[in-house]
Amino acid sequence: MNASGGAVSRSGGRSGPVLLAGVGTALPGAPVDNAALSRLLGIAPEWMETFIGTRTRHFALDLDGGTVRWTLEDLCTDAADRALADAGADPDDVAFIVLATATPDALMPTTAALVADRLGIDGVPVYQLQSGCSGAVQAMALASSLLVGGARGPKPVGLVIGGDVCSKHLDLRQDFREMPPSQLVNYVLFGDGAGAAALSRAPGTARAVLSRADHRLSGLGSAPGQRVEWFGQADRHSGRPAVTEDYKAVEARVPVMAQEMLDTMLDTLGWPAESLGHVLPPQLSGRMTERITRGLRQGLEWEEVSCVAETGNNGNALVFLQLERLLPRLAAGGRAVGIAIESSKWIKSGFAVEATG
Repeated sequence: MNASGGAVSRSGGRSGPVLLAGVGTALPGAPVDNAALSRLLGIAPEWMETFIGTRTRHFALDLDGGTVRWTLEDLCTDAADRALADAGADPDDVAFIVLATATPDALMPTTAALVADRLGIDGVPVYQLQSGCSGAVQAMALASSLLVGGARGPKPVGLVIGGDVCSKHLDLRQDFREMPPSQLVNYVLFGDGAGAAALSRAPGTARAVLSRADHRLSGLGSAPGQRVEWFGQADRHSGRPAVTEDYKAVEARVPVMAQEMLDTMLDTLGWPAESLGHVLPPQLSGRMTERITRGLRQGLEWEEVSCVAETGNNGNALVFLQLERLLPRLAAGGRAVGIAIESSKWIKSGFAVEATG
């Protein structure tokens, strides 16, 4: 790990670079389209498509009755199971777990510890990072450093998990006609889900090389762009909304931060921009991601890998959903850069992937 928060995959000794051995994702239930949300919220589906651009999303709760059907623990366990299966690995191979989320089921015990228990994993380090959309990249950076630093085991696997259940903050009992647009839009933008990746340095296990994972705080002196509250017994009736977001600040700052992160990744790796085959842009909403992608492209021919228009903004799951779409497309010699921007206190993050062989 360097001072800027970057982790680099390094070769040496009997171990090679950090490898993406497997990826898995989990989305709760059937997709919820704009027509279904329109009936609930009283917003025209045409408005959602035109201004938000997210067509479907998945919710862990039942929109009709408000019953929670999946917890974050459930989704993360499913995604981790699928990542290990994709890697041809067993829970006994896992040397450590790093889980990133902004919406844990509880403050204690951690979701990471509960997922480890569900998977039958014991006696290994288990970390949980509290962060928004950049958390998945932070988790990959930490996992890469742990593997390079000598994680123990005959063929150690680092299990990286990210997920969020945003719908736990949505109150379906309200009169949505009285809700201000700044809060109403959260019901359209966000969704729930989880993803996971099995990282390894064992030869012959790779679907791709994780060449770098980097994250940097970029909010010195700036007001947070997003705040997610935690309510205790003393302040749960304070009247504060559970989630607030400064959408004007997000629209102004995220495209700039995304370009900065892309430039930083290319400069650090020494990759010419023309060598990129794919870019995984920040996933805010369908329309916002389209705008960011146009700004990043600058006449280059790389292919965009996005998911948010179908999955909704499900926070720490997004990077893994993008990776799942990327890997089958990554031809021999192919290079890709992913970018995730977190508006909470303005964190920019990025990662680089290369095809093996």
